[in-house]
Amino acid sequence: MTSKHRPCDGRPFVKMHGLRNHFVIIDARCAPYTPSTAEITHICDVQVGVGGDQLLIIAPSARADASLRILNTDGREVGACGNATRCAAWLLMEEAGTDAVTLETGAGILHCTLEGPLEVSVQMGRITHDWRAFPLAREVDTLDLPIAHGALAHGIASWIGNPHVTFFVLDLPALDVAALARPVFDDPLFPQQVNVGLTEVLDPALIRLQVYERPGMLTAACGTGACVAVRAAQIRGLVDMGGPVQVQMGAGAVTVTVGEDASAVMTGPVACSFRGYLPRDIESTI
Repeated sequence: MTSKHRPCDGRPFVKMHGLRNHFVIIDARCAPYTPSTAEITHICDVQVGVGGDQLLIIAPSARADASLRILNTDGREVGACGNATRCAAWLLMEEAGTDAVTLETGAGILHCTLEGPLEVSVQMGRITHDWRAFPLAREVDTLDLPIAHGALAHGIASWIGNPHVTFFVLDLPALDVAALARPVFDDPLFPQQVNVGLTEVLDPALIRLQVYERPGMLTAACGTGACVAVRAAQIRGLVDMGGPVQVQMGAGAVTVTVGEDASAVMTGPVACSFRGYLPRDIESTI
């Protein structure tokens, strides 16, 4: 991570985005980094810090090429984020001059490959619908959730390193997604809240998606949300089983393939925004 600034100016970072899902990435392989919640919030606040949807920390791993910690703006660590994984993987492959890398995440070891100059494919692992993985407040049928809020009903709950609920709707662009999703997000069934995806199936190989994500915001794209939306559509018989499905989101599209064993592979773009250094005295500014 190079810059015109001197290393003593602070800790280096790279800002990247995957379909406008923005990340501040810190390389902690040589110098450990354990930011406080206040520091994470400050860094991710575009008004006072770098600005980002999540803070990513790349660290050493004994099981993979590197480990990846994914921290939400409220300091909560999550196990998986498809867009984040693509960005971190691209950064490591660019550094090493390779076309493949493995990352140890909260969702397990993820295998990533370079598919084009700025396109990365990630084996996201197996999607499960076990109610204990979330956790949920009680045992329920996760393939037909016993909750209904307005136009949203018959949701499918899925786990892919983080919790999702997928609902199928008509005419997604006409809907107020935040207003519809917020009651589900806060439903007592989800004691740690949940990512809420609204999905419109356009044809057997094309769907449209909008996700209301933890900690409570709409984002322009969600990689894990795209994977579980395709799996949910397979379960309902709405898309082709095992074939690639293009998932259109506000910032662009990813391609998702979910096999018969429910293992998902996602391919999509990445972009490098800029590089810099965090202030050495960042904690004193909070």
